[in-house]
Amino acid sequence: QLTMSLNSSTLLNEEKTQGPKRNTECLASVELQTPSSFQDNPLQQLQLASQEVLEKAKKSGRSKCPRCNSSRMFYCYTCFVPVETVPTKEIPTVKLPLKIDIIKHPNETDGKSTAVHAKLLAPDDVTIYKYPCIPEYEEKRHEIALIFPGPNSVSVKDIAFHLQKYTKKGVCASDDDCSREPLLKQAKIEPEEEKNPNECISSSRSEGTRLKKIIFIDSTWNQTNKIITDERLQGLLQIELKTRKTCFWRHQKGKPDTYLSTIEAIYYFLVDYHQEILKESYKGQYDNLLFFFSFMYTLIKNAKCCAGKE
Repeated sequence: QLTMSLNSSTLLNEEKTQGPKRNTECLASVELQTPSSFQDNPLQQLQLASQEVLEKAKKSGRSKCPRCNSSRMFYCYTCFVPVETVPTKEIPTVKLPLKIDIIKHPNETDGKSTAVHAKLLAPDDVTIYKYPCIPEYEEKRHEIALIFPGPNSVSVKDIAFHLQKYTKKGVCASDDDCSREPLLKQAKIEPEEEKNPNECISSSRSEGTRLKKIIFIDSTWNQTNKIITDERLQGLLQIELKTRKTCFWRHQKGKPDTYLSTIEAIYYFLVDYHQEILKESYKGQYDNLLFFFSFMYTLIKNAKCCAGKE
C-alpha cells in the first residue's frame, strides 16, 4: 500500500508536467481501492478483463514499442500497439456492432488522446484519421451518423426515425439532384453463404435503421469548429449523448460534464445503441473498451487522494 501511494503521487506530478507522455501510466487497479473510494468510483460496475497485465507492466516501468522503438508505458500511442511488456494476447478485444471512424485534430496531443484505446481494443472495427485526411462520406449519408452536440443533434433512440428520412430522400449531391430512386429500394439480399454475420449485426437485428458507421471527432472542444465545419461532414445525421457524465481527469473548464472524452463517448454510445436500436439487454459486451481508461481513472483518483487533493 505504501509503495502504491508513493508511486501514485510521483506519477500525479508527472501527469501535470509531462501530460502528453502519461496517457495511461496507471498504478492502481479497482481491486486496490479502499471500500470508500470503491464506492465513489462510477466505473466500478464494469465487467472488465483482468488488469493484472497492466499491474505487471507498471512495476517493470516504461518499455519499447515493437514498431518504432519509442519508450512508452503500456502501449504506443502513435503506432497503436502494446509495448513489449504487454503481450497482445493479454489485452481484451471487443467486437463492435458497427464501424467507427475517429477524426483526430492535427494539434491534438497523441499522448493525451483516449482515441487510441478504441483502436487497441477494437482493432477490426476502428479507424483513426488525422484531419484533414478523412474519407468522403457523401454517398453513404444514409448509413452514417456523427457524434456531436449541437442544435440539430438527435438522441440515440431517434436514430432509426431520422435515418429513414435520409433514405427516403436518397443521397443527393444537392436538393435538386434527387431524381434517382431512394436507396432503400436498392437494397439487395446477398446469398446466405456470401454474408458475413459479424459485419451485419446492426442490419440483421434492427428494423428501421441501416446505420453502419459512426464518426467521432477527437480534439479539444475549442478545436472542434475546424473539423465540424468541414464540407465533407455536412449533411450527416448528428447524435448527442445527453444523459452521460464524464469521468475524464482532463475535463476542460467551462464545459458541461456531459462533454465526454473520446473513449467514453464511444462506449456510452454503443451501450445506448445496443439497448435502444438493437433492442437487446446490455450485459457488459463493450465494457472492455474502458479497459485502459478505468485503470487510469483509478490511478489518478488514488493519487489525488494520496496528495491531499480531495
